[in-house]
Amino acid sequence: MMTDSSRPSVPQATNPEAGDAAGRLFTITELAAEFDITPRAIRFYEDMGLLEPGRAGRNRVYTHRDRTRLKLTLRGKRLGLSLQEIKQLVDMYDSGSDTAPQLKAFLEVLRQHRRQLEQQLDDIEVTLAEIAQHEERCIALLAGSRAA
Repeated sequence: MMTDSSRPSVPQATNPEAGDAAGRLFTITELAAEFDITPRAIRFYEDMGLLEPGRAGRNRVYTHRDRTRLKLTLRGKRLGLSLQEIKQLVDMYDSGSDTAPQLKAFLEVLRQHRRQLEQQLDDIEVTLAEIAQHEERCIALLAGSRAA
């Protein structure tokens, strides 16, 4: 376990108006550990435009905004949203404007996703019923071949 003195130092934001939480910077290692993902996944989200880290020398540094965007991205993935949908929603969250359009857009994305999952569930139920019929037929054929 790392102590505070052995933890790599992360430069702090110089904006005195920002609160401690908003001004703190994070390393890729810290975010990866916090969210239990790999640094490679974080770099992938950067490539997709979801995160925009700064630099401290050769190291990436992430703001509180990046941390929040990563948290929202992972939440969207857990909901089964595409990265394009996630980016659209995260960008709206970041706009700082009226939240009603953001909530309406999120609600529509959730409704579309629900419809898609319900269709997949219907498809799975049909497939399971077909499998059950094939299993019954195989069992009947096996029972008939034993009797002969």
